[in-house]
Amino acid sequence: MSHVGVPRGTVRKRRSLALLTAGVLTIPALAGCSSDSEETSRGVPQDIAPAARDRVADGSTVNWAVDAMPTTLNAFQADADSATTKITGALLPTLFPMDAAGQPKLNPDYLESAKIIEREPKQVVLYKLNQQAVWSDGREIGAPDFVAQWRALSGKDSAFWTARNAGYERIEKIERGADDLQVRVTFAKPYADWRSLFSPLYPKEITGSPDTFNDGARTALKNTAGPFQLKSVSKAKGTVTLVRSPRWWGDKAKLDTLVFRAVAPKDRTKALADGTVHITDVDAATADRIALALRDGSNGQPLTHGPGADLTPAAALRSWALAHGSDEEQAEIAQAAREKNRKAVVAYGAEQKALRGYAVRKSLEPAYTQLALNGESGPLADDRVRRAVARALDRQELAETVLKPLGLPAKPLGSHLALAGQPGYKDGSGALGDQNTKEAQALLADAGWTQGGAAEKPKDTKAGSEAEKKADKDEADKTKDAEGKADTEDKEGTEKTEAEEKTTDKDEAEDKEKADKTDKDADKTDKDEEKADRAAVGSDDSAASRAEGLYIVGQDDKPGAAPVQAPDASTATHVLAPSRAAAAQSLALLRQASAVSAASEDGTTAEAASKATAQDKATAQDKQPGGAAGAYAPLGTAAPAPASVKGPLGKDGKTLTLRFVLPSGPGSQSLRGVGERIAAMLEKIGIGTEITKVPDESYFKDHIASGDYDLALYSWPATAYPATDGRPIYAKPEPATDGSLLVEQNYTRVGTDHIDQLFDQAVAELDEKAARELMKQADARIWAAAGSIPLFQRPQLVAVDKKLANVGAFGFAAPRYQDIGFTDRQAAGSPADRKK
Repeated sequence: MSHVGVPRGTVRKRRSLALLTAGVLTIPALAGCSSDSEETSRGVPQDIAPAARDRVADGSTVNWAVDAMPTTLNAFQADADSATTKITGALLPTLFPMDAAGQPKLNPDYLESAKIIEREPKQVVLYKLNQQAVWSDGREIGAPDFVAQWRALSGKDSAFWTARNAGYERIEKIERGADDLQVRVTFAKPYADWRSLFSPLYPKEITGSPDTFNDGARTALKNTAGPFQLKSVSKAKGTVTLVRSPRWWGDKAKLDTLVFRAVAPKDRTKALADGTVHITDVDAATADRIALALRDGSNGQPLTHGPGADLTPAAALRSWALAHGSDEEQAEIAQAAREKNRKAVVAYGAEQKALRGYAVRKSLEPAYTQLALNGESGPLADDRVRRAVARALDRQELAETVLKPLGLPAKPLGSHLALAGQPGYKDGSGALGDQNTKEAQALLADAGWTQGGAAEKPKDTKAGSEAEKKADKDEADKTKDAEGKADTEDKEGTEKTEAEEKTTDKDEAEDKEKADKTDKDADKTDKDEEKADRAAVGSDDSAASRAEGLYIVGQDDKPGAAPVQAPDASTATHVLAPSRAAAAQSLALLRQASAVSAASEDGTTAEAASKATAQDKATAQDKQPGGAAGAYAPLGTAAPAPASVKGPLGKDGKTLTLRFVLPSGPGSQSLRGVGERIAAMLEKIGIGTEITKVPDESYFKDHIASGDYDLALYSWPATAYPATDGRPIYAKPEPATDGSLLVEQNYTRVGTDHIDQLFDQAVAELDEKAARELMKQADARIWAAAGSIPLFQRPQLVAVDKKLANVGAFGFAAPRYQDIGFTDRQAAGSPADRKK
């Protein structure tokens, strides 16, 4: 995804989840609602002006805007971006592209069939290739291409510069089948996401050696196998030009030429008006201008917007008087200003007239925006503070802020691992709980943050140096407890207990009555958490049904991958190269303004905890609205205030203030607006925020990846393979051999062993239903850990020439490039023709 984060959509009847895919979804239910059965979610439909191929004219050229020239045409390198994805999609085989529901679907242009033919003693997949499938040089696509790509991406040969690509390291061997059109792949370990492999498929001429893989495929692809082939790459013009492939055996491409043109987001309105692009992603401001152009063109009224539209009659009269007055100097200045404004009005009017030739296609992008909470150190190392932040958020309001003005379904996202409309989607947000100011305040009070706490002196200190040592020790203990919590979780299910024990140890001077209450609540939490764990593994039918709501995200550790030092070495953090599905993350963060996501629920939630006993159920309804064990403060913990708190809370002489890092670029206004609303919500519960605006180009590298933030907003793209692509995003950070922290793509630094184990089990589970259940359990655990809070699915706005068909806001689905074209042959004429 070339917009932050990646990689788009959500809408469903009950609580739907939307993650990262190419489609759009809608969600009519409220966040936090729960259901005992898997919900049937529907995605927001595509908006691509569909037309039958016989209605699309042959010939012509289409210009498609991308953010920048692709840095590489090798989709498996770490710097591959959304432009790489778009271009290779038209040039290379994708064996299982995503369909409109966000599921992988066999591509008959390349495969006759592909299925698991053996499960024991080892998994074997047999691919039967389309008999007509050939590379552009005439050679048949076959086993040698599969073998070369496996060897390049398996991680066994460090000479190949690859991003992490899970699944290839599980392959034991690849053989020719009964004939040259059959490829037999044997796995050393079961791999549920085998459909994700070999897409895109490169010819052996590229993947067969490190030199051609590392450098040869960055700027050229001499051998391709798609409806188009590569003609030229011009950095000077900022274009990548594709032409119809004469070797293509499928439906003939309608276009003669498809040009991907680098156009910065700020220049896209002008590019549309000039007719230099036919298709481009746009922001809300450009979409509004196109809507106004269409409105004004239909009513024939003078423009009431644009330059000079806000000029009052009095100001206009004063300007005229100055321009015609006796003061020659003032008259000259006024005349120049009036002439400049006149030219601006004329230019704006001409642009508006040209923009009438475009339509804005709308859907939800297969990507979601999240609030990330850095749990490595500081106040957010305490899971109670993270949960308080999460429960202070009105995610419905945040979704409406971004999506409602665009006329898109405004529902918060309920899952980290799937988007609404995808199979297995279920709202797991109930594991954390709904928005609840009192509960959020109670969690902070239980963590020791109180009104007036900033004025208190640190406890048990005799001298300044000793106070500093104790503060350092307390901080280290907090981090250690946060990292070790998941180890105990798997044995005893005591996520909440450790947090309470930590509070009890820290407040030794607390009166005995409160300690007794805390102990009792800890015992209750043990029982509740054990019931939640039993529900997660399906110990009884009702619990098993409530555990539905997670999706598949899996193992992606790649042997031999060399970690890359994070940009800020002082943070002692290593970040691994991203997977192909998330390789566009850095570039995507530069387009945060269009970020969107949604919210959902899960089975291992308060609903499971609330059935412990009749007494516990009543208590749960009173103290745990929508939350699970660990998502609320111990019984008897009083909230600091019933409604809002005046000023930040404090503890041991420190105020509770979090660093909120946001991008400062012109395309990030919407994201900053969301950030400011979040800051206001946190202020109501006594959490202060320091908003720091940083340049877009350094936002991800210098802050998100390096961990230099407390709170941040960024997006993740959707995937049809959450067990594979999601694991590195939520994997528990591990110490490296040099003592630094290896975070993979888990930039929140929050994770547990239990979550990792669920991913590992899901990626090896060949039964799709069972794998989805494991992912639902993992999602509930991710919600409860409160390191990442999905907010909403990102909007997808695409301006398209009104005469173009089969292109626009694709949502989940991959484009069919061969079907794109004009419904009127004359529409492919000059820019002047297109403006008519």
